[in-house]
This record gives sequence, structure tokens and C-alpha cells, in this order.
Amino acid sequence: MRIMGLDVGSKTVGIAVSDPMGWTAQGVEIIRINEENGEFGFERLGELVAEYEVTQFVVGLPKNMNNSIGPRAEASMAYGAKIAELFDLPVAYQDERLTTVQAERMLVEQANTSRAKRKKVIDKLAAVMILQNYLDGASKNLL
Repeated sequence: MRIMGLDVGSKTVGIAVSDPMGWTAQGVEIIRINEENGEFGFERLGELVAEYEVTQFVVGLPKNMNNSIGPRAEASMAYGAKIAELFDLPVAYQDERLTTVQAERMLVEQANTSRAKRKKVIDKLAAVMILQNYLDGASKNLL
């Protein structure tokens, strides 16, 4: 049983998957999409779902700082609804406020990478953080 975490943007979707026990999240890849042109990367997502035997999705929900739902969160929820329909798998949403900022800070402080290199991995790292936060919250509920 693996859970797939998604950081959905307008141009990319960062992908992470859990280990089979559901304890840790690992980055997989970044799928290029074009929300404006209706290209959402569902074919590649389906390949990854099959490869990793995914049983559930966790989609990052970029709420506004005041906890309200804005256009970006609505777009993420629409993406989640579509993948639930396409793959017939449950979708959970994880508050992702500031995860991209945290991911960038982590890369700057720990990896000392250039801006260009950070841009290539930031969405995947954000997906890892979204999924890991979800897994950590789920494990607390079991204790």
C-alpha cells in the first residue's frame, strides 16, 4: 500500500510516494503540465500509479494564510477530483501553506544549490513535505 503525494501547480506537478509501510515519503519526479492549455499529465501520472501500486493520493491544498480557499486551492481540488475519477482511488487533501517556502529554505541552507538547480527540484521536495506531513498526522491518529 503506497500513498502518492502531489504538489500541483499551474506548470508542474511534484510527485512523491510513501514507502510500502506508509512511514516515509520519497521524491519521484516532476511532471510538466500546462494548466492553461488543459494538459495535466494524467498519462504519466497513471504510469506512476501502476509502477508504485498506489492506493491513495494526497494533494497539497494551498490555502490562503487566513485559512480560506483561493483560486490555487480550487485548482488543486479540481485536479484531485479529476484523478479520483480517472484512477478510482481516494484523494485526501493536506494543508500545504508554506511548504514550497520551507523546501526552498531547506535547499538553500542544507544543499547550497544554485537558484537554477533549486527550481528543478523544488516541486518534488514540496510533494515530499506534503506527503510526509500527511503520513506523520496519520500515524499520530493511530497512537
